[in-house]
Amino acid sequence: MSGDIKAILERNGSERTRLIDILWDVQHLYGHIPDEVLPQLADELNLSPLDILETASFYHFFHRKPSGKYRIYLSDTVIAKMNGYQAVHDSLERETGARFGGTDKTGMFGLFETPCIGLSDQEPAMLIDNVVFTRLRPGTIVDIITQLRQGRSPEDIANPAGLPSDDVAYVDGVVESNVRTKGPVFFRGLTDYGRLLELCLALRPEQIIDRIIESKLRGRGGAGFSTGLKWQLCRTAVSDDKYIICNADEGEPGTFKDRVLLTRSPKKVFMGMIIAARAIGSRNGILYLRWEYIYLKDYLERQLQELRDEGLLGARIGGQSGFDFDIRIQMGAGAYICGDESALIESCEGKRGTPRVKPPFPVQEGYLGKPTCVNNVETFAAAARIMEEGPNWFRALGTPESTGTRLLSVAGDCSRPGIYEVEWGVTLNEVLTTVGARDARAVQISGPSGQCVSVAEDGERRMAYEDISCNGAFTIFNTERDLLEIVKDFMQFFVDESCGICVPCRVGNIDLHKKVELVIAGKACQKDLDDVVSWGALVKKTSRCGLGATSPNPILTTLDKFPEIYTKRLRKQKKEALLLSFDLDAALGGYEKALEGLAKEEIK
Repeated sequence: MSGDIKAILERNGSERTRLIDILWDVQHLYGHIPDEVLPQLADELNLSPLDILETASFYHFFHRKPSGKYRIYLSDTVIAKMNGYQAVHDSLERETGARFGGTDKTGMFGLFETPCIGLSDQEPAMLIDNVVFTRLRPGTIVDIITQLRQGRSPEDIANPAGLPSDDVAYVDGVVESNVRTKGPVFFRGLTDYGRLLELCLALRPEQIIDRIIESKLRGRGGAGFSTGLKWQLCRTAVSDDKYIICNADEGEPGTFKDRVLLTRSPKKVFMGMIIAARAIGSRNGILYLRWEYIYLKDYLERQLQELRDEGLLGARIGGQSGFDFDIRIQMGAGAYICGDESALIESCEGKRGTPRVKPPFPVQEGYLGKPTCVNNVETFAAAARIMEEGPNWFRALGTPESTGTRLLSVAGDCSRPGIYEVEWGVTLNEVLTTVGARDARAVQISGPSGQCVSVAEDGERRMAYEDISCNGAFTIFNTERDLLEIVKDFMQFFVDESCGICVPCRVGNIDLHKKVELVIAGKACQKDLDDVVSWGALVKKTSRCGLGATSPNPILTTLDKFPEIYTKRLRKQKKEALLLSFDLDAALGGYEKALEGLAKEEIK
């Protein structure tokens, strides 16, 4: 075994669960994951090379062949495409000499498109390995590539002042937080975390859970499950080990609130995890951080160490014997499906992010088969505030069934994109006025997996679980936008991000995407729209996890709210044997190609 590989394994304890960390270290060393290192890793981890390849091949950011000294990942979201994406895309190809999906002739640059990197408020944006660049323009690209050719590193270009990467000033220097409004729950100045911990330690674990239940806090990841009930179920599960996992894998296009919370209030999030650990009886926590937020890692590690130094994390927390709890950061590697809590757990174990069949649920059998409580960043931060101010205070905010406030990641056609804290119950029109949205036609709520609503029809509806539920993404489109092109983009996202394990999602999304293309091309008829409705319902009902259960939403919700964008492009069906959307020439062309191939084989 080479000394470098041995050092990587030792640094990660040669643990199977740290396989993704190990693969990252290998890629940082070689620029990709060479085939020749797989047997070395396999021997030490008690795996086969194919086991390792199975994991490595699943994630977007892992490369198995040389992919350039500088790997450039350009975010290709709808919002980027509304703000000059194509000009930036073309400039990157022109300046590097590479084409997207490959490298230039010298092997210096690799260009890759990637889904949302959590920067929809400041796109176009890209990552050059660990370094982020925002608000890109062709001139910016010329400057960056020129400096890279001159020998400057991406870190030097993005951080000319040389600020330490574990300082919030560094994060603020490369990414804007854009906190537009501050409400009663989040971003509320300094908190005495020592005092907060004392308050929690004075309570029995059951009393902590009772307070969270009384607050009626619901998970802020999208499903809206009772947070207190989840903690209660995990506490009553019988096991010698239990785990707390914070889901910071906000991969839904248009969502970036968790990124801002981890920048502005990281200790509030960690304190929520500590409180949850006290409540359920956990000794180990994991922050699962999407790779796209790698520039936050050093800063977050410093925040964790400060909590340890203050006696708020680690052994004997608060000086109390028997309360040991620590948190490690697990980096992802680019997979939207890992936002699903069971897929995230699989990834934490060093595996493919394949959703598990439920039941059992994670609170029964989660990480390493042990009871596991998974909440997202905003939920843990809210829980800490509830313990600070009390459940009655929190319950007085919002609506009876949607208590408290929530953070909205606002992007698209508005003058003030960014983060807004709003009370549940606010109307759609009130949000649009606050963010400076003029001539708004549609709002995509909760990202592509959510619903597209009509401003004209739904403006006075309320943001609440009782009406329009929202996971935080709030993307605005004005009357100039082609909603069908947006739907097509969203469906392509789901095609790309499906884990592929179940047929309805793997195949159904491709067929739905093709139907949208037919409509755009003017080749669809009413039967195609009827197929979309029936096929979409089938995919939603029979898919294994939440991705497939929501992936048809871009089509189905726009078909409901904006049927005219589909019907006006339909061709009238004539009395013919074939559907107008059936391409006879293309079908026969495949037959001709098959004949040509067989003829060549016979000649051989």
